[in-house]
Amino acid sequence: MHDPEHKQIAEFLKQSVAPVNTELNRDLWPQMLRRIRERGEQRSWLARLFSASALSVVPWFDWALLAVLLVGVCAFPKSIPIWLYNF
Repeated sequence: MHDPEHKQIAEFLKQSVAPVNTELNRDLWPQMLRRIRERGEQRSWLARLFSASALSVVPWFDWALLAVLLVGVCAFPKSIPIWLYNF
């Protein structure tokens, strides 16, 4: 493209795009402080991991597979490297 074409495209873009207001309508720092406080009040990751709501999300079949895996590892401890290799 030539220089006049660039100028013409720039003019079309300026006309078609509305001006952007770069000033914020509000102060974001109070919201950030509130979010930090809310995170501090939340439970730890371990408590959330073993909560009733988190455990109820996992289907029963997954728990059955985990139980079979644990029984198999206890019955055949030499299979642990095989399981670790596959996972």
